[in-house]
Amino acid sequence: MKTLAPGLLLAMPQLGDPNFHRSVVLMIEHGEGGSMGLVVNRGAPLTLGELARGQSLKIASERTQDPVFIGGPVESHRGFILHDDDSVAEKHPVMPGLYLSVTLDALGPLLESSTPHLRFCLGYAGWGPKQLESEMAAGSWLFSEATPKAILEGNPAQLWEETLRAMGVEPAMLMMGKGLN
Repeated sequence: MKTLAPGLLLAMPQLGDPNFHRSVVLMIEHGEGGSMGLVVNRGAPLTLGELARGQSLKIASERTQDPVFIGGPVESHRGFILHDDDSVAEKHPVMPGLYLSVTLDALGPLLESSTPHLRFCLGYAGWGPKQLESEMAAGSWLFSEATPKAILEGNPAQLWEETLRAMGVEPAMLMMGKGLN
């Protein structure tokens, strides 16, 4: 079984699920037991400043207006932090230069410093065994390689189109139910 993690999944128009319209999902886990990923390009109506206040955490002034992201429809109250700071104690390597942390102990120092790049996601996208493979076979998702720079530094609003174009696919040529024209 070829693993899709770490990698990016791009939602195709035929997916039809409004939770994933033009979504880019960073795959964290993919295996026989199912799959898990984080949507990295959908902002929530919440800023990191508001999140920090709600959790009584200090935050660097440069971060206060940064968006929180909707990581997916599963466990939308749970936070996931994607970042590039290897000095954080609680971290799980996703790929070289990109880590996942899931605790407030990790979030505090990341918010206080303006240096590390980070994306804070609420919730995640999950698939049961073979569900994702079935959706991919139906043309609902397109796979692309992932880079820490695209995930942490790219413009979230343009990530879907930019990733498709980097693959040689013109987004305007995608049509519902037909894939590429």
